[in-house]
Amino acid sequence: MKIIIDGDACPGISIIEKVAKNRNIPVVIYCDINHCIKSDYSEVKIVDSGFQSVDMFVINETKANDIVVSQDYGVAAICLPKKAKVINPKGYIYDESNIDRLLEERHLAQKIRRGGGKTSNPKKRNKEDNLRLEKNLIRLIGLINKDI
Repeated sequence: MKIIIDGDACPGISIIEKVAKNRNIPVVIYCDINHCIKSDYSEVKIVDSGFQSVDMFVINETKANDIVVSQDYGVAAICLPKKAKVINPKGYIYDESNIDRLLEERHLAQKIRRGGGKTSNPKKRNKEDNLRLEKNLIRLIGLINKDI
């Protein structure tokens, strides 16, 4: 088991690292050359910039029993069939019961924007998001340890 972070837009890295370090779980953060991420615990892998370059590395490196941290529903949808667990930086868990709905909502929002419409912006990160991330990350680790 390892935790793979789509690091280009991932708040909460310090929370993820704290949980991982306490459980001796390796963490790999992928970011493109336009982002400067440093870590004393995680392995940071810098990839070329470009459309979905980080996403492709995250997807290709994900194996069964890994935990992927990403805001991207597309990344989640591809990692779930690989038997990985997927969580977003606000602590919401993606799974087979919600991923289709999330992808459909994303598709509809894209259609609205292409047609000149506006969609709402995501809410700002708050303390509850940090607590949810920590709690649900620990929960996912427990689920994987139970399955191994």
